[in-house]
Amino acid sequence: MNIFNPALARREADIPAYVPKGNECTLFETAWVRQLPLLLKGPTGCGKTRFVSHMAARLGLPLATVSCHDDLAASDLTGRFLLKGGETVWVDGPLTKSVRDGGVCYLDEIVEARKDVAVVLHPLTDDRRMLPLERTGETLEAPPGFMLVVSYNPGYQNILKALKPSTKQRFIAIDFDFLPRDQEIVVVSRESGLEEMRVAPLVDLARKLRALKGQDIEEGVSTRLLVYCACLIDSGMPTREAVLAALIEPLTDEPDVKAALREVANALIV
Repeated sequence: MNIFNPALARREADIPAYVPKGNECTLFETAWVRQLPLLLKGPTGCGKTRFVSHMAARLGLPLATVSCHDDLAASDLTGRFLLKGGETVWVDGPLTKSVRDGGVCYLDEIVEARKDVAVVLHPLTDDRRMLPLERTGETLEAPPGFMLVVSYNPGYQNILKALKPSTKQRFIAIDFDFLPRDQEIVVVSRESGLEEMRVAPLVDLARKLRALKGQDIEEGVSTRLLVYCACLIDSGMPTREAVLAALIEPLTDEPDVKAALREVANALIV
């Protein structure tokens, strides 16, 4: 079965840039065609969200992105009754709208959401592909063009915010990581406009700092932060100031740790 719609697909120039690391593009396309839910795993800022944006545009699919947080409840995804013009009307949430109309619904950092969200997703992630709406009495059947994608960072979990095995096993999964050095240099240069030879030491510094994850810092430098840093430098900011603002300050608030990170940076950045 092939439900690709060339009339909806964007021109190549309009598709968000993405550099494949393996067969993830093929996996995404296959999951969409075969109506399989998809789970993306990987560290913060390694390209998961960009990948989903790229694939949705490439396939000509509408994309609804939800950034999950502690207070996100199932009703925020499905919808609720609201007062409008003196009347009570039902308003679809982003998940319900995607199920009705088709397209990709992407739930970023799913483990941050409240536990009742997983219960709502379960009927959509098995052979039923259905979304019961208790408050309206409806049961929506997902169309062939609907796809559910969720993501999380396995390295940034605790016992209270872990994805249950019973939920994980409802998805096919892709493991993400940062690009190899040479590819990351190309990506950061392209996104920021800074020459590759000037981006290279920034990437080397990021790789050094990532090695400290779990020791002095909770998270390593994301590719996103590297692009920010390169943009500052390309705009004329001195390199050391840009590194401090984009690659050190966002990682920690501890003065001693910042001082140690500065030492690492000074050894690599001229």
